[in-house]
Amino acid sequence: MDTTPELPAFNLTDTDREVLAMTDDQFVPHDWDNLKDIIVRNDLGALKRKPSDLVRYLAWSRDTKSQYGSITNFICKRRLGWHLPEPAGTSDSSGTAVADSEPVFPYNNPIPFADPSDYKILRNDWPYGLAPGIAHLCVWLRTPVPVQEHGGDLTDESRALIEEFVQRTFVARLAREGYSDPKDHVLWFKNWTALQSVRSLEHIHVLVKDVPESILFEWTQEPPRDEVPN
Repeated sequence: MDTTPELPAFNLTDTDREVLAMTDDQFVPHDWDNLKDIIVRNDLGALKRKPSDLVRYLAWSRDTKSQYGSITNFICKRRLGWHLPEPAGTSDSSGTAVADSEPVFPYNNPIPFADPSDYKILRNDWPYGLAPGIAHLCVWLRTPVPVQEHGGDLTDESRALIEEFVQRTFVARLAREGYSDPKDHVLWFKNWTALQSVRSLEHIHVLVKDVPESILFEWTQEPPRDEVPN
């Protein structure tokens, strides 16, 4: 009988192992102040999923890779509706995003977030363990977002581009809705390369607090779901 333990679908961090040793009752969800502190410190490795969600996510990732070949294939086919090109390792000047060992997506504008057809906002199928009232969205991009060579953190220019996009897309919308301090209802981050479970698809995370479903639908064009698509 083969007793070799099954490998996880992606590399587990120390935080993941800590969470897997907990029960849901022991887990403390991230509240808004805690999220702000983590993001300000850029301590993104501290973000956790609820233990039962992490177990389900690992199983889902394994099954999805078996069915689709990769998480990237699944997201492109089932969530984004984007054709997945072949990987490439060179750059060109024809309006095509290129990165080593990553898919190549055609885009309309080389500047991230400049053309709405180059990105898509969706609900995160596997959000972190968040307190009630906090929604977790992902913005998926065809256009690459430059990061630092060492560590994979954002460059100053990329951080400014994302901040401007978040302001005009999320904060400004809440301001029009009448929020007295709309900026305090929106947070964003981009995981460093080492923390990404889906590395070959460019994406950023957006967290919003106390935003009605009507506006979440406006951003994502999808209703809340009880189950993850497969």
